[in-house]
Amino acid sequence: MDALKDIEKPYAEAERIAPLVRRVLARNPSPFTFTGTQTYIVGDGPEVAVIDPGPADPEHLDAMLAAVGDAKVVAICCTHTHRDHSPAAAPLKALTGAPIVGCAPLTLDDDGPRADAAFDPDYRPDRVLADGETISGQGWTLEAVSTPGHTSNHVCFALRETGAVFTGDHVMGWSTSVVSPPDGDMTDYLASLQKLYEREQDTVYFPAHGPAVEKPRQLVRGMIGHRRQRERQILRQIEGGNHTVAAMVPQMYKGVDERLWPAAGRSVLAHLLDLERRDLVTHQDDIWSLRAPDA
Repeated sequence: MDALKDIEKPYAEAERIAPLVRRVLARNPSPFTFTGTQTYIVGDGPEVAVIDPGPADPEHLDAMLAAVGDAKVVAICCTHTHRDHSPAAAPLKALTGAPIVGCAPLTLDDDGPRADAAFDPDYRPDRVLADGETISGQGWTLEAVSTPGHTSNHVCFALRETGAVFTGDHVMGWSTSVVSPPDGDMTDYLASLQKLYEREQDTVYFPAHGPAVEKPRQLVRGMIGHRRQRERQILRQIEGGNHTVAAMVPQMYKGVDERLWPAAGRSVLAHLLDLERRDLVTHQDDIWSLRAPDA
């Protein structure tokens, strides 16, 4: 967390960051959430939407309500149901009467060693948005862009009026996303990255954690390249005699905070499962090996 000490963290106050968009930062910093969860208020008129209401923290709820002011909340939108994103949806609905819309419900005990982001078992949407469906208020329209991978229920929201996309945890400017099986899926994640790359109309990404992404297609292209590089790294690790995730991670993540190694191991496992689907590797228990060409 030392890397955060010199970064400005305007907790519990609304910041104007773009046309139609204000941001409220939750006080839940961690190695996985960076400075905290960024909740976005969309709309400048009498109707607004709230995207990723975040943790059910009283200070954060008060800050969201202050940002909304006299406007009517017509939608509470969640990109996915990790605990740093959706728990405040229910109390915000109770306070405003707004429907919860967006991603589908999903409850698992855990999706890997990421204690701050286990799934929210209490998430109950009033409406699940399919890919391409929209919600709107005065002066704004949000389109659901289905992006499974980080989680199977992940969805981004595109603001049609400005070209901004709220990318949740799928694309972040400060870090790559954790893709943790069994729910996280590297095959789906890469397909979702490609889907975003092909959206030439998007001008800026507002992630749930970290700074805005001003050159979104450039970043996504680099992220796809990074994942392909990781694939090659994993294949070289197996060729070199490291046949378990536990043996690969210290070699692949030298210089990375060791507290993040368990989560990194989940992404390595996700890559291995993707490589297995493509008949490049096989495994018995925790031991991975290259698949013979004629196997």
